[in-house]
Amino acid sequence: MSLPQVVDSIVFDCDGLLVDTETCWTRAETAIFAQHGHGFGLEQKKLLIGKTLQDGAAAMAAYFGRPDEVDAVTRRLHDLVARELAAGADALPGARELVATLRERVPIAVASNSPRPFVKAALISAGLADLFDHVYAADDVDRPKPAPDLYLAACAGLGADPACSVAFEDSGTGVRSARAAGMFVIGVPSLPGVSLETDATFPALTDPALVAWAGRVVADDRVTR
Repeated sequence: MSLPQVVDSIVFDCDGLLVDTETCWTRAETAIFAQHGHGFGLEQKKLLIGKTLQDGAAAMAAYFGRPDEVDAVTRRLHDLVARELAAGADALPGARELVATLRERVPIAVASNSPRPFVKAALISAGLADLFDHVYAADDVDRPKPAPDLYLAACAGLGADPACSVAFEDSGTGVRSARAAGMFVIGVPSLPGVSLETDATFPALTDPALVAWAGRVVADDRVTR
């Protein structure tokens, strides 16, 4: 697979890509499903991964046949995830090394579908908070993923052309957002057996080919930090 060698910027998703927060979300989601008398497995996770807090809660309420309980599910999900994040979340294998390498070469940012307090807590816990030029969260745009707004905002903040930029994603929701923004999309799936419609896909951030690319890619001369 051919990866771009000269780019304007690189923008990362956060949950399930850089930081192991999907386990935090999964524990919270499992608890809520159990409260409503339902089991929680891969099929249920596929319905929720990559969604905003509000959209995830709406999907859960619909799954339970309780669309009138969206607000209550949203509050419960928020509280449970916040509690999980407060206990800490680790960087996923290779995340610190890859981001640190790319930071020295290209303007980089985070574009996450989570609320800003969740993103901040995750990046701090994982030791990644100081590595990014900008961090964008669902709160920062009117239309979060799968709309392109988050990625467009991140590229604008970096002074980058989305068509000359790369997005890293782990979910279908995020991939659709980045593609809609016109970016080259690298997928690192966080769920087993999930196929993402990306321009390139790697099994992990530690993949040797991906690590080698990170050491070669350079920023276009038009872009300044």
